[in-house]
Amino acid sequence: MIMSDDTIFINRELSWLDFNRRVLALGKDKNVPLAERVKFLAIYGSNLDEFFMVRVGSLQERANLEQEQGKKVKRENKTNMSAAEQLTAIMPKTAQLQEECDKYYAKALEALAECGWRKVDLDHLSKEDEHFWKKYFQTELFPILSPQIVDNRHPFPFLRNKEIYLGVLLKEKHPAGQSLGIIPISSQMERMHVVKKDGETQFALTEELVLHFAASIFGKETIQEKCLFRVTRNADIDVKEGMMDHDIDYREIMTELLKRRRKLAAVRLQITPAPAPEVERLLCNRLLLTHKRVFEQKSPLDLSFFYKLTGRMEAEGRPELFYPAARPMLPPPDYDLAAEVQKHDVLLSYPYQSIRPFIAMLKKAAHDPEVISIKMTLYRMARESQIVQALMEAAENGKEVVALVELRARFDEQNNIDWSKQLESAGCTVIYGFDDYKVHSKLTLITKKSKEGYSYITQIGTGNYNEKTSELYTDYSFITADHGIGEEASNVFQNLAVQKLTEESDRMLVAPLRFKSVLLEEMDRVIAAARMGRPASMILKNNSISDRDIILKLQEASCAGVRIDMIVRGICCVRAGVPGKTENLHIRSLVGRYLEHGRIYSFFDGAHTRIYIASGDFLTRNTECRVEVGVRVEDPVLVRKLTDILQLQLRDNVNAREMRPDGSYQKVKPAEGEALVNGQMGMYELLKNDWTQPEPWRLSAAAQEKQPEPSAEAEKPEPAKTEAAPAAKQAEASHPESAAAPESGDRFDQLEQMVNHKKRTEPQPAPAAKPIKPVVVETPAPRSRLKRILDFFRLRR
Repeated sequence: MIMSDDTIFINRELSWLDFNRRVLALGKDKNVPLAERVKFLAIYGSNLDEFFMVRVGSLQERANLEQEQGKKVKRENKTNMSAAEQLTAIMPKTAQLQEECDKYYAKALEALAECGWRKVDLDHLSKEDEHFWKKYFQTELFPILSPQIVDNRHPFPFLRNKEIYLGVLLKEKHPAGQSLGIIPISSQMERMHVVKKDGETQFALTEELVLHFAASIFGKETIQEKCLFRVTRNADIDVKEGMMDHDIDYREIMTELLKRRRKLAAVRLQITPAPAPEVERLLCNRLLLTHKRVFEQKSPLDLSFFYKLTGRMEAEGRPELFYPAARPMLPPPDYDLAAEVQKHDVLLSYPYQSIRPFIAMLKKAAHDPEVISIKMTLYRMARESQIVQALMEAAENGKEVVALVELRARFDEQNNIDWSKQLESAGCTVIYGFDDYKVHSKLTLITKKSKEGYSYITQIGTGNYNEKTSELYTDYSFITADHGIGEEASNVFQNLAVQKLTEESDRMLVAPLRFKSVLLEEMDRVIAAARMGRPASMILKNNSISDRDIILKLQEASCAGVRIDMIVRGICCVRAGVPGKTENLHIRSLVGRYLEHGRIYSFFDGAHTRIYIASGDFLTRNTECRVEVGVRVEDPVLVRKLTDILQLQLRDNVNAREMRPDGSYQKVKPAEGEALVNGQMGMYELLKNDWTQPEPWRLSAAAQEKQPEPSAEAEKPEPAKTEAAPAAKQAEASHPESAAAPESGDRFDQLEQMVNHKKRTEPQPAPAAKPIKPVVVETPAPRSRLKRILDFFRLRR
């Protein structure tokens, strides 16, 4: 389906494929160290597996229902495409990506060979090597293989999701007779075999050895065709189907559905090497797949073996092939987060800062005699979670511990089922939330009772309570002792316990009723300011955007002259720079060493900035179909900190790609003489004194002037003109909070001031945008001190 040139909408699925293309591009980027490049190839492959299992599977089910049962065709609300039309558009784009992946894979093998890691080419073996590998196959692999024959007397076996198989077309004794031989290459087998020879490391894949020596299994004279193949199955289970019997425990329902998932319909067939037309035809007939769902490729069917390969490379001491070592920064040994948060709000930035202070705070709360309860929402937990251990320890110490465990966290269902059982055994109260809404919130509430009354510590984050991903994903964790926020969080937990949606809140965002509506109101405030001639702007950072209402509001804002900078890592269903519609909308995607996962929403009306962090993106599922939480950050120290983080990412010219008006992305390259700015690695410099800095937090001059190289192997990018730097400067001018803080002053009485009085560079083309005049920002004084006084007198009463 061809989209018109003036539409502002992009299809969700096609936009996701564009995101995965950006991941794939890192597999060829010479500025990325070699071992990291091959890992990006593996990430691309696993991403695509999940896309077919979830998104394509769901679309296929819908298309089948519409075709077989004559149901009304449901069309996507932005591009008006039906499920069948979306599937038709997905397949050729996926095939094109596979061709690119094959090329990058071949280049990666060449680079690995140059570094002493050579993949065995089984089609071009010397006699000596042929003898070695044949003996290896016969002694190590042949005894554990389980060949099967499919003919009139033997049924077709069930093909497991994502498992690799050898398929062989066999000649029967009687004329024109054919049968299919199948050998599972079990995921339980060792996938990669490594030998040292001639001063280099050689590696071979199990499935390729089985393919090469197939004749020793079936007989050379009987084989007509042979290939390796892999089936991807739908994994989009419908929880409502299992809810028919309400007497069954919810955990049992999910366990049964997970078993059912394994046998859902096939949605993709991968084959290598091609051609094997008759094997392909037989498989398609059995799996009920059309030829369009078959992807012939030259690279291995599953690239995850690269993880093991790079693990060996690291173990053998090849640091130059990896990103320079970078670990989360730890606070001073005597740092006490619980005590620190009584003085002021705290914002932790993962993975640059460690999650350990938060875990230490939970452990301390587990033993604090004044703590009466700990409540937490749990979505994705580590396999060995210190956070869950702290909750169980608190329950065993007599604290009331309430854990909302979302059992429907896709592909983490079994882990969450297991943890929920352990939490219950430890004495925790485990709840599961809503039937109709996933609880995707990241919310913790610690309640204390002393002679002065009740007090709270509330944590609201953008990322999961997961120690492992806290070192891989960029996220923000806001911790506060603000009594009002604590009361709001308490109300949210009370509502979750009785499956009631939260309808009222002040500082907190709570989807689905108090999330999108609040953000749309903020956008309206900025639009109104722009129409009055103020230098209004927005900076919106998240993972994805598909919500039609928000997209239309962004169009309205752009037409009103609001400068909008969006940092959207993944799905982006709105086009930037469409004449007369989104001329003032600038979109960039950052894909790099860490997975960008944080959400920051900043609104500047020409006088004040109101800034939020949240667990939810701008996908319709987040704004309307999930329970998400966020919070408005009012501490000027943290407002400045978040703003400077946004500005750093808008200056990034290492990981960034900018959207063009046709919806495609172009890599941002520094202009001649312009310094490299890495929006991820620059965070270490930005936050290096954050634990102990006594004065108001501010962007260090060193971080502004010098950014670390993206890798040890980074090459100097070729000079090229780019709009990235001017765009960042425009955004900085229209968001004065990014300027440095004054040298002194009480942090509670500090007024935000604009010290960078640059006139705004007009967006091109954007005739409706108005130039910025110097503005002094008059932010209301934070309420922390006043609220403490009021709370004190209320507790005294």
